[in-house]
Amino acid sequence: MKKTFISIISMIMSIMALAQPPGFKMPDTHPDFADINYAGDNLEGHKLDIYIPKDGKEKHPLIVVIYGSAWFGNNLKNAAYMSLGKPLTDAGYAVACLNHRASTEANYPAQINDVKGAIRFLRANAEKYGLDTSFVGITGFSSGGHLSAMAGTTNDMKTRSSGDITIDIEGNVGGNLDQSSAVDAVVDWFGPVDMAKMENCETVKGADSPEAVLMGVAPADSPDMVALISPITYISESTVPMLVIHGNSDSVVPYCQGVNFSEELKKAGKLADFITVEGGEHGPVTFNEDTFKAMVDFFNSKRK
Repeated sequence: MKKTFISIISMIMSIMALAQPPGFKMPDTHPDFADINYAGDNLEGHKLDIYIPKDGKEKHPLIVVIYGSAWFGNNLKNAAYMSLGKPLTDAGYAVACLNHRASTEANYPAQINDVKGAIRFLRANAEKYGLDTSFVGITGFSSGGHLSAMAGTTNDMKTRSSGDITIDIEGNVGGNLDQSSAVDAVVDWFGPVDMAKMENCETVKGADSPEAVLMGVAPADSPDMVALISPITYISESTVPMLVIHGNSDSVVPYCQGVNFSEELKKAGKLADFITVEGGEHGPVTFNEDTFKAMVDFFNSKRK
């Protein structure tokens, strides 16, 4: 497990080093509000940073950004901003980059509970941080894409059942239960969204896979849990509009994940666009000026 975690962190660092387009200048990653604990405890996995555009406006619409780590990371919020944050703050959005509990600390649904708890916290404290939460978008890459997609398919959902298993989707992380955890739009960057087809686009991964650690059970042993952890099974009328971006040379999360997810979103009338990046890998090439612009344009188009 330790070797797996180290390899995942190395992958994230490679993404940060190689993913950006030519001439890209690494952004200043000093947040305006740092290490805010959104759960009222002392966990590293319950901290977030907020970045505010330098445009002099009193309030800004909000985008939540979630890092990828195969769900193993609990303190990579800085990587979230380095990968996706700057184009958003440049476009006038406040950006909240949040940590969540690692899968080795707590099994699913702890991670989506953290995301929803953070959104409720941000709404409860919108005045304090200058946030206009009448619009809340969410985006993330890899496992962060998974959590973003899960947020966008579970607005106002308290629990979800499959077979004999029921999970608490909303949770009560940090309280603020009088606030909504709903999001308005999602950009999913190469997220794993159908755990039933992660192995060669046909079947589940093995008992040593990141999703097995996340679920706390081998995927083959619990089809119900596989369904409960897969955003593709949640698509409904209440799903929010989504932009899906995936490189067709991704060797970590199969390209078919983006294809199949987009097809199901399209059937439900919830797909804004599916962008295939030719030669795009798991970050490198897929992150580029055109896809960053597409992300910003999509969020702009969905603001009320």
